[in-house]
Amino acid sequence: MSDFMNYLILGLTRGSMYALIALGYTLVYGVLQLINFAHSEVFMSGAFGSFLVVNLVVGDAGEVSGVVAFFVIVLGLLTGALTGAIVAYTLEKVAYRPLRRRGAPKLAFLISAIGASFLLSQLAGKLFNRLTNNTFPDYFNGDATLFTVFGARVTLLQVIIVVSALLLMLFLDRLVSGTKLGRGIRAVAEDAPTAALMGVNIDRTISRTFMIGGALAGAAGFLFGTAFVFSNTMGFIPGIKAFAAAVLGGIGNIRGAMIGGLLLGVAENLIPTAPWTGTAWIGIQWTDVVAFVILILILVLRPTGILGERLGRAA
Repeated sequence: MSDFMNYLILGLTRGSMYALIALGYTLVYGVLQLINFAHSEVFMSGAFGSFLVVNLVVGDAGEVSGVVAFFVIVLGLLTGALTGAIVAYTLEKVAYRPLRRRGAPKLAFLISAIGASFLLSQLAGKLFNRLTNNTFPDYFNGDATLFTVFGARVTLLQVIIVVSALLLMLFLDRLVSGTKLGRGIRAVAEDAPTAALMGVNIDRTISRTFMIGGALAGAAGFLFGTAFVFSNTMGFIPGIKAFAAAVLGGIGNIRGAMIGGLLLGVAENLIPTAPWTGTAWIGIQWTDVVAFVILILILVLRPTGILGERLGRAA
């Protein structure tokens, strides 16, 4: 039971971050019917942007008091989200909008997204460094045990990641389902020409959709960088897994992306280790393989995902 709970908690922690990234994929797909494969680099940019601010505030001071640590975490989330939103807005403005206005085929969007992804990754490597083990300052004791569940430790950092992710996901759900901007996003997702006739500014709505998805991915970049390490190439694997989570939940469905992220995070930790048997099954080194096998199975058995539904009808 202790091993099972340990892997379950780890799965929920990772799954929360996958869900935040997956929301960006599902928002853009719901509105434009295309996959923004440069979204993984938006996630990466959030880690670097938040690190610059957190490192400036904390520096080499070491651990700070509880109130200051809370302030630093909020600051990191906000600056990560702001960086992700700015990068996503720029990406839409430069890489996608000109193609959309010219009526380019979907393949052109895909090629543009891949090119933008490589550009952002290499630009970050050039501006900062190409190390693969960058870490945030130790501004609080994230490994401190808050409580135990059936013998499994639940650390402060794990609680921060899960709670932050859930609050952001709930905020997005209410934003899309209960605000004027959300109604505009759903209208464009359902029928863009008709939405334009009803007075919805299509370009502005699409830009704001990119910015919202980018903000969530940027916040996830801060959480990921705080929990693990970050680099200019950090976005690839989490980005692909987040895409798998979006497909699992039903791409184009916001709540589906949330559920898919959490389920994928749990599955990729529990299936390889099979902690309920008392012995490892195939080993934790197969975590990535399990995630991609799940993606393939979903595409084959249920392409629409668990809650497969258009964004316009999802709220």
